[in-house]
Amino acid sequence: MYDLPEPKPTAAAAGQAAPTDADRDTIRRLMAAVDELAAEKPTAIRIDDPSVPSWEDGSRIGTTPPVDQPGRSSMSSKAVDDSVRMWSFGGTAVLVCGGVSLVMVASEKADPTVIGVFFGGLAVLALAIARLLRRAGQAAPAETHNHISGDVHVDRREVKNKNTGIWVKNTND
Repeated sequence: MYDLPEPKPTAAAAGQAAPTDADRDTIRRLMAAVDELAAEKPTAIRIDDPSVPSWEDGSRIGTTPPVDQPGRSSMSSKAVDDSVRMWSFGGTAVLVCGGVSLVMVASEKADPTVIGVFFGGLAVLALAIARLLRRAGQAAPAETHNHISGDVHVDRREVKNKNTGIWVKNTND
């Protein structure tokens, strides 16, 4: 099999004018100006002074001490949410355990099983209410605000797809 050379285009790409000599001169001047500006400003610095302390890898550090930054360190929103959730559950656990301990100490004949069932029932009730509120929030339709000017047709149809079986049968309702 023979390797044929690629054909050289004889015309400019469709829709684009061929560059003139003046365009080429302008491009060369712009490229030279960019190279000159890039050479003026350094992008890195190297300190070879042995009096400046360095790390084990040889990189130099300055003598300026670090400055404490105000506030909490930056975290992702998920990390912040998880942190607040852990603090909240920890505080709740301390309050519940403290309440159980106070009840047991106050009534010298309190049965630990009865106290456990009582406070366990409160926890189950609180979890059930939280689950109910979460489901109610999901069931409520999202509020839609439309600000329309002019003739517009609004179509609010929803298409629900159900794919079942090994050989998929598409059912659009």
